[in-house]
Order: sequence, then C-alpha cells, then structure tokens
Amino acid sequence: MSKQLVSHIDIDATPAQVWDVLTDFSAFHDWNPFIFDADGRAEVGVRLTLRMRPEGGRPLTLRPTVLEAETGRRLRWRGKLGVRGILDADHRFTLEVIDDGVRLRQEETFSGVLVPFVARSLDRGTLPAFAAMNEALKQRVEQALRH
Repeated sequence: MSKQLVSHIDIDATPAQVWDVLTDFSAFHDWNPFIFDADGRAEVGVRLTLRMRPEGGRPLTLRPTVLEAETGRRLRWRGKLGVRGILDADHRFTLEVIDDGVRLRQEETFSGVLVPFVARSLDRGTLPAFAAMNEALKQRVEQALRH
C-alpha cells in the first residue's frame, strides 16, 4: 500500500530565487516550521539530516539520501523508518515556471507495511506541515526580493 501527499503554492519569484532558499539547509532553522533543522547539501548521493515536526506531532530525525538535484527544477530525496519496507518516504519538490512566478509543488509518497496504520496521521499532521512550509518559503523568498 502507498499514500501520497501533495501541496503546492505560487511564489512571485524566479526558479533560481526559490531554489536558493529551498536548498540553503543551514538556514532552515530561521524560517521553516516543518523541517526546523537540516544539514547536508542538495547533491545526488548526499545523505541529509532533517529534524522535522509534523503539525501537532513530536519532532523526529530522518536521514534521507538525495536522489535528484536539478538546479531550479527538482529536488528529491528518499528516506526510511528503520529498515526499507517498514515506512519508506520519497519526497519531491518541483519548481514549475508559471505566468507570474513559480509554482512549488511539494509531494511525498509513503510506502511500506506501516502505511495503513499511519495514513490518518499523515493527513492530519504531515500534509498541514507541508502547507506551512510552503507558505513560509513563499514569505522568505518574496520578502528577500522586497529588500
């Protein structure tokens, strides 16, 4: 079984401007309400350390591996809870040019034996955290452009 979460937001900026904020992991603690601490680089094969807080949930640390890092277009990583097949997560950020800026699409596909047991908490905690992160990213990028 698998479960997919999707959230998107439009940002009045260029893909490069959004990408710069999205991949500046060392600054996440300044603005990101979901991934409140991050370490690593947006390079294929790099293992990230991400401290996350789902809405209404306890913080957790994940160590996913970057699978794609196409500057200004796509960032993707995959992580797992314990061993592969228990609860695996494939997380993607896609930047699409639109008439007045960029549409950021954040999505994650969960798979593994725990999915049926955590699906409801993903809808209640993780999906709202995606939306909060998207909004905070939008504010961070657009505010930087005004200064």
